[in-house]
Amino acid sequence: MIRSSIRLAVAAAAVVAVAGCALLSSPPPVQTYRFGGPAAAGAAAEGQDGLRQVALRRVQFPEAVEGDKLLGVTGTETAYIKGARWVSPASDLYMESLENAFAAQATRVRLIGPRELIRGERSLDIDMRAFEARYDAPGAVPTVVVTARARLLALPDRTVAAERTFTVQQPAAANRVSAIVEAFDIATRDLNTQIVGWTDANAG
Repeated sequence: MIRSSIRLAVAAAAVVAVAGCALLSSPPPVQTYRFGGPAAAGAAAEGQDGLRQVALRRVQFPEAVEGDKLLGVTGTETAYIKGARWVSPASDLYMESLENAFAAQATRVRLIGPRELIRGERSLDIDMRAFEARYDAPGAVPTVVVTARARLLALPDRTVAAERTFTVQQPAAANRVSAIVEAFDIATRDLNTQIVGWTDANAG
């Protein structure tokens, strides 16, 4: 009877030890990434005199991609890419990248960020419609698709002065997270360059 009690106690201790190890085990590591670093310098305006003041509203992202997860799409199925996160919410990284692009490349407008207490003559509204890696089949090399609708509104009545939808498709070099992130970065830079050029051409 005593031996049975001892065996039961040892077994119970082993179960507790295993449970403790499970509680203390570390989750798989998650690598963080960013996109849209400092924009390449173009023919940016040197002074501020004569520039059209354009107020940038907060860019709206779809709920599925506004956070720090990378979305993958295969047909009608969606899933977040395992083991990878943006270092900040994608919407924040994109806002930063767009402001950097205007600062480096715009020649006719001065972009007023949401944090600046200045009224602009125009308002730039951007809705991100797609920000995802699309796969033709499971395990295939994806193509990053970034689609945004941009509208220039005349202030103060907010009538639409110009409107355009931009789409950039950038194939990844391989079905690896690092290659997919690089494709997001290239696509974002391309999109921003197009938006800056379009805004320069239409803000006046």
